[in-house]
Amino acid sequence: MIDYALLALFLPTAFFISITPGMCMTLSLTMGLTIGLKRTFWMMWGELVGVGIVAVSAAIGVAAIMLEFPEFFTVFKWLGGAYLGWLGIQMWLSRGRMAIKLDGEGQSGLSRKALAIQGFVTAVANPKGWAFFVTLLPPFLDATKPMAVQLTGLVTVLLTVEFICLIIYASGGRSLRHFLEKSGNVRAMNRVAGTLMVGVGVWLATG
Repeated sequence: MIDYALLALFLPTAFFISITPGMCMTLSLTMGLTIGLKRTFWMMWGELVGVGIVAVSAAIGVAAIMLEFPEFFTVFKWLGGAYLGWLGIQMWLSRGRMAIKLDGEGQSGLSRKALAIQGFVTAVANPKGWAFFVTLLPPFLDATKPMAVQLTGLVTVLLTVEFICLIIYASGGRSLRHFLEKSGNVRAMNRVAGTLMVGVGVWLATG
């Protein structure tokens, strides 16, 4: 039986954490700016899968092992961070598949799979995310009740809130793009997006 009162208490906690600027939200803002809201959904799907895995793993104790041996994160973090940083540099230079073209032509864009992988890696390779869920979820779990039912309810609320927040940030990126487009300064859009992307890459690698 799902404890709806407990879920009601969990909802504002999940929203506060999700809406706070972080790597995933900054990535969503950047992609909303460069590739638009519709294509950013593919990154969101990957990010939500990653968040779900981290949340469930934290609840069942896998996170404790991961945090005990942080070296397992190192290669994953640096590879993911380096890739996002490289994309950001390409965008800053108005090059690459993510950049808005200076001649006004449409972008070839990354594949849906590549976008989803970016979201997934950003969510899973963040040790701070694992540590956060280790501290967030236990107070909302009752050892005397079926764990699967409780986790289903909490993760459903968490992912729904996370999805809404990702849309808010991506929509903000789209609005920023429309604002910058009025001046016709495509290079400025690429530099804003590139700087944000490099920032996410550095954040992921060193976080």
